[in-house]
Amino acid sequence: MMKPTRMLFGLKRDPRSIERRIVRTSVSCLCLLFAAGTVAQQEAAGIGHSSKPTFITFEARGAGKGMRQGTVPLSINAAGTIAGYYIDANSARHGFVRAATGKITTFNVSGAGTGSNEGTFPIRINSLGVIAGYYVDGSNVYHGFERVATGKITKFNVSRAGTGAGQGTGILSINAAGEIAGTYIDASNVYQGFVRDAKGNYARSAQVCLDFAVLPRIPNSFHATL
Repeated sequence: MMKPTRMLFGLKRDPRSIERRIVRTSVSCLCLLFAAGTVAQQEAAGIGHSSKPTFITFEARGAGKGMRQGTVPLSINAAGTIAGYYIDANSARHGFVRAATGKITTFNVSGAGTGSNEGTFPIRINSLGVIAGYYVDGSNVYHGFERVATGKITKFNVSRAGTGAGQGTGILSINAAGEIAGTYIDASNVYQGFVRDAKGNYARSAQVCLDFAVLPRIPNSFHATL
């Protein structure tokens, strides 16, 4: 039985296009943040601008090697900690966090689906190592989560979010104060913005619509590089 097309983060379309939009935006931000961090690190170490950059590649354990599988880093903080997800051989998503030392910790939110295009999607990490993201359950419903640096995960849903396939709570960003911004789709498939503070209180904003069409095309497989 074919799974229903998802609606989150765009008009009705293939689920993979939703993921492409998020990855395109996150990769652009990741590159900018890493570039800024690299300059600061070089200056602190007394390295001149003429020095050649060093690239480090890595793969999360369990990442698939097929088309549209692999490791997808999405965010990096000032400490050099990276958050993202990997796509396994069954095309399910799993979260990971990579410390500046190179240690990779993988994790899954309880309740996340294990089928194709389901699973755990970390989106952003802040300066305190708190990760905000969403997970997709076995019914293709979206739910938000927050993971602190110690590994504790808190799941949440905006009260007015729909509970049908392609509906629910999606996460876009988190700041240093732990405030999370995102969008939810209600039972009528209407997009709404929200802000959740560190104590779990919500403020809802007007209808939102995101368009990342101008961002570059992403590849058919994923490999992480620093």
